[in-house]
Amino acid sequence: MHPAPRHHLLLCTCPDVTQATRLAEQLVEEELAACVNLVPGLTSIYRWAGEIARDSEVLLLIKTSATRSRALIDRLAELHPYETPEAIAVPITEGLADYLNWIDTATGAHP
Repeated sequence: MHPAPRHHLLLCTCPDVTQATRLAEQLVEEELAACVNLVPGLTSIYRWAGEIARDSEVLLLIKTSATRSRALIDRLAELHPYETPEAIAVPITEGLADYLNWIDTATGAHP
């Protein structure tokens, strides 16, 4: 049996770079995220309120410790402009040890 992953990559989309930047800076400032990458130019196609929608969005790749993941998701729900924001946590099972340790330090996590 493998130990539970100590780190997560969270995926979240935002309507534009301005709002994505604001969210990213807030999450890093609050030590909920170690790093947030903004990936602009995304097209999302999805069903909402019974209709097929298509929107241009910015993808946030959010690195955090597993111990901060729930608080990050809760804070994201408070700050995000969408009624139901995407917030999906993917376990990080491998990575450069120094980088993973930095995530712990940046988020105040203690392994």
